[in-house]
Amino acid sequence: MYLVTIDVDKCDGCSECVDACPAQVLEIVDGKASVTEEECLGCESCVAVCPNEAVTVQEL
Repeated sequence: MYLVTIDVDKCDGCSECVDACPAQVLEIVDGKASVTEEECLGCESCVAVCPNEAVTVQEL
């Protein structure tokens, strides 16, 4: 199981992470990335594409 965290102070809402996520774990809400109820695969595609380093993935 993986925990995805968004640093909203760093996120500019570009949606790169949303587009990169194969499990649809992320969405844009009120101009910022937000975690859905879907289960993260731990691939870290979202981390790799985020230009602001606003996304982190942690194994639980």
